Amino acid sequence: GGVAVGVHTTQFAIREPRYGLLAPVLELAAATARSWRPKGKEPVLVAGVAGRTAQAVAEAELAASLGYHSALLSLAGLDRLSDRELVRHVQAVAAVLPVFGFYLQPAVGGRRLGYRFWRELAEVPEVVAVKIAPFDRYATLDVIRAFAEAGRKDVAFYTGNDDSIIVDLLTVFRIRVGKRVVTRRIVGGLLGQWAVWTRRAVQLLEAIKRLRRSGRASAAGWLAKAAALTDANGAIFDARHGFAGCIPGIHEVLRRQGLLRGTWCLDPKLRLSPGQAAEITRVIRSYPELTDDEFVRSNLDRWLA
Repeated sequence: GGVAVGVHTTQFAIREPRYGLLAPVLELAAATARSWRPKGKEPVLVAGVAGRTAQAVAEAELAASLGYHSALLSLAGLDRLSDRELVRHVQAVAAVLPVFGFYLQPAVGGRRLGYRFWRELAEVPEVVAVKIAPFDRYATLDVIRAFAEAGRKDVAFYTGNDDSIIVDLLTVFRIRVGKRVVTRRIVGGLLGQWAVWTRRAVQLLEAIKRLRRSGRASAAGWLAKAAALTDANGAIFDARHGFAGCIPGIHEVLRRQGLLRGTWCLDPKLRLSPGQAAEITRVIRSYPELTDDEFVRSNLDRWLA
């Protein structure tokens, strides 16, 4: 139902003055997304926002001026701030644009954010959603429990756990709050993996939604799909080398499909890791049902015209 732009798959380096690409990329993405309106619905537009408070507020103001609905707020690089200071940082951005919380895994620049931080953040009314991406089941539960215990039924949870996409989407989280047991679900994905094989990703999410609506949600057959998707993500994101080849891995898949001419990144140090290309070949051969090569091939001339 929407797109997130200016986050890690867009490359954080677009913010650097020498490139000056943040505004052009956000503007182009918003215009492109709005040109596609199924049944008259406007796509949800989420803009990645980063940096210290002054920079983050300025980026949120830019996104708001372009019609974005929410700011996906990265807290990377703010390790010296206390939890209380982080909440004030969020509040400053929230005064400009509703905030999409972001739990980024520490392996790629995030920081540990405990239950206490998320419980305080749940008191900020302008927080409308959270991307949960710590790649850690315990930390994932901290976020959901914090908002449940705060009584926030109006906050949407999205999985960013590329190692656990399907399990996250199928799980019903039951949390005891006082004398009641409340249930929460992760409603969708905000994932780097969905930058590739996107048609299959959309079909996968719709299939899971239909299963949940039927009231017959079962793990039968889905755990095998979950394992396949996790294996594929491990190759694309280069989990073996601490995610060093994450962005080039995505570019490599798109290059093979003809959508990119190479795997170059704005940061020239970002390259495929040794053996990563072979791993990508392996998972493509192992799980052809995850790819959307035929769909891309049939539309490539029109898209690149």
